[in-house]
Amino acid sequence: MRILFVAPEGIPFSKTGGLGDVIGGLPKELASIGHEVAVLLPHYRGTKIQPSLVHSSLTVPVGHELRFPSIVGGFTQDGVRYDFVDDPEYFDRETLYGGPAGDYADNPERFAEFSRAALEYAKLVWLPDVIHCHDWQTALLPVFLKTLYARDPILSRVPTVLTIHNMGYQGIFDRPVLSRVGLPERLFSIDGMEFFGRVNFLKGGIISTDWLTTVSRRYAQEIQTREYGCGLEGVLRNRADHLVGILNGVDYSAWSPGTDSHIAVRYSAEDLSGKAVCKHDLLEQFGLPTNKLDRPLIGIISRFVDQKGFDLFVEAADEILKEDLQIVALGTGMPEYEAFFRKLAANHPRQVAVRIAYDNTLAHKIEAGSDIFLMPSRYEPCGLNQIYSLRYGTLPLVRSTGGLDDTVEPYNPKTGAGTGFKFEKYDAASLLACLREAIRVWDDPKAWRRLQAAAMARDFSWRASAGRYADLYQAARKAGIQAAVGSSLVIGAEGVAKAAAELSRKG
Repeated sequence: MRILFVAPEGIPFSKTGGLGDVIGGLPKELASIGHEVAVLLPHYRGTKIQPSLVHSSLTVPVGHELRFPSIVGGFTQDGVRYDFVDDPEYFDRETLYGGPAGDYADNPERFAEFSRAALEYAKLVWLPDVIHCHDWQTALLPVFLKTLYARDPILSRVPTVLTIHNMGYQGIFDRPVLSRVGLPERLFSIDGMEFFGRVNFLKGGIISTDWLTTVSRRYAQEIQTREYGCGLEGVLRNRADHLVGILNGVDYSAWSPGTDSHIAVRYSAEDLSGKAVCKHDLLEQFGLPTNKLDRPLIGIISRFVDQKGFDLFVEAADEILKEDLQIVALGTGMPEYEAFFRKLAANHPRQVAVRIAYDNTLAHKIEAGSDIFLMPSRYEPCGLNQIYSLRYGTLPLVRSTGGLDDTVEPYNPKTGAGTGFKFEKYDAASLLACLREAIRVWDDPKAWRRLQAAAMARDFSWRASAGRYADLYQAARKAGIQAAVGSSLVIGAEGVAKAAAELSRKG
């Protein structure tokens, strides 16, 4: 099967978050199991490639003007073909989506061009059996396909899959944006892209794509509720028979204590002695005292934002610091949280240290050297750090939401089973109670080692998830979907509902 990924970012070429990791991992896993895979990305300023010309000029209407981006790349890496849409005016910028003043004002035009360029690329360069789009930046691709390309003899029968990585980002703009990106005004309706008087790119993708996925089974359920649907829960419920949760995988070649070149000493589940050395090294890196290796060290790697649960941490901090423990934190985010961590470290220099930055080497050291990894998120579509933590024997303490709920098995005091610690209610008291339970288990070394062994044995590599995506692509091909111009889907094949239920069960 020929699978085309269209995404706004992907490692090792561009990244701002977990989406970049997915595009770095899933395509090469699909290629390894025998599929033909191509990835199309924007050619940003920071994209480090030798730009070999693939196609000199695509003709892409954007509103009332024509643009002529080229396609560069054409090379294969890990069995995956990589190409890039090259338009310096739109993509030769310091950052991907915006600067200090906020999002770029022309983001709608930038990513409308990218989506239409992807369709022209599919026609002229690399025709796929299925197109896999990601997030609001490419959500216009299925909209264009079901409207402007509805009668295209080459593309009209190519199915699309749209993955929602985070419902918090939807691409919402004022009504005139429809004209600016070249879409018909009739799409501004409650059954179209209208969203509380504005235009919502993600909504357009949701109603136009053939299949929807999100990045964990629990999150697929959550986004159909008012609490997590961010205003689109009703639209998602209407597409529930074509919405599947498939957990993200991780790249254990980069995140495993047995092979990690960033950490002080490599170790394994069979020999954890190196973890104490990594803990000592981590404390030294952060300038904390190293004479309390027998007490738990909490690690945090995160964006410092409300979504990640830092309002709970602020509320609980005084009580947390009454416990005999230490905390290291790495991240950037909202100024009030950055200031809070700086003040906390200044007031408790023997217990707390923070680095306001993102440092990949230091992130690896935190995963290896910490005892407990804290992720008290308000919501978490999938999450990666809790999965990394499991492999490093750093027991995650998480809130029971999204991918955190799907990947962490809570400690059972009756049986001793589990891979970490979870709390359900979103409040500081629940977080504090869960942490105190973790400390009680820490004080029982045999119980702690048992949890570490179970955690390190869990396998969240891309292989299983890639197989589920392959099943989904096959279902999309076989469904025989036909759509009227500008409308949602008309299902024309028997067995689609059964396929959706089976995919959901597997996911």
